[in-house]
Amino acid sequence: MLKGKVAIVTGSTSGIGLGIARALADDGADIMLNGFGDAAQIEAARTDIARRGVRVDYHGADMTKPAEIADLIGQTATRLGTPAILVNNAGIQHVAPIEDFPTERWDAIIAINLSSAFHTMHHALPHMKKAGWGRVINIASAHGLVASAQKSAYVAAKHGIVGLTKAAALETAQTGITVNAICPGWVLTALVQKQIDARAAAAGIPEAQAKRELLAEKQPSIEFVTPEQLGALAVFLCSDAASQIRGVAYAVDGGWTAQ
Repeated sequence: MLKGKVAIVTGSTSGIGLGIARALADDGADIMLNGFGDAAQIEAARTDIARRGVRVDYHGADMTKPAEIADLIGQTATRLGTPAILVNNAGIQHVAPIEDFPTERWDAIIAINLSSAFHTMHHALPHMKKAGWGRVINIASAHGLVASAQKSAYVAAKHGIVGLTKAAALETAQTGITVNAICPGWVLTALVQKQIDARAAAAGIPEAQAKRELLAEKQPSIEFVTPEQLGALAVFLCSDAASQIRGVAYAVDGGWTAQ
C-alpha cells in the first residue's frame, strides 16, 4: 500500500519508533531513521529494515536543534524523495516534583517532545501540500489525555502534542494530508524499563512483580502495549480508509484513560 512513499520516523533507532518504522517498511514505505545510539546498532537496525526490500537511510538530527531538524527534512527529500509520511516519535522523560524539577530538564523535554514536532511539520508540510498527499502521525501518550504526578514537563508536552495535532488537522482539513496522534499507555521501552528497575530496587522486589505493580497502577489490562501494535495503527492511519480521520488522539492504553 505504501510502496513509493517516503516516511520519516524520529526517535526510531529503538523502541516505539523502530517498531513503527518496521511496520511502515513492511507495507512498502522507504524509511529515514533518526535518533541517538550506538553506531553499530543503528546500522544493524537500518540493515534489518532494508531486508524488507525498501530503501532505508539514517540522519542523526538532534531534536533540540531546529537547524538540524530542517536538515533532516531537506536531506530526506534529496536522498530518498518527497517526505510523504512524518511520524514524530522522539521523546525523553524526567520524573520529579515541580519544585525540584531541573530547569534544563524541563527545557529539554519541551524541546524534544513538543517543539521538535512543530519544526518537522513546519518543514515537511510544504512538501506534502505540493504532492497533494501526506500523513502526519504524532506519538503522544496517555499522558497527553490525563496527568500523573511528578511528570509535569512530559504531561505538558504530550498535552501540547495533542493540541498541535488538532490545530494542524484543521489547517489541512481540505487537503490530502491528515494529522493524527497516537496515545500509548505503558510500552516496555528502555525508558519504562528504567522505571521498573528503580521500583524493584527501591522496594526490594523481583522485576516481574515490579512490572505487574507498575501496570496495575494505571493499565487495567495488566499487559504492555507493543511497538508492533502501534506500528499497525500507524499503517492504518496512512491508508485510504483513514482519509477522513483528522485530528484524532487514539488511546492505545489497555484501558488507562477509560477509568
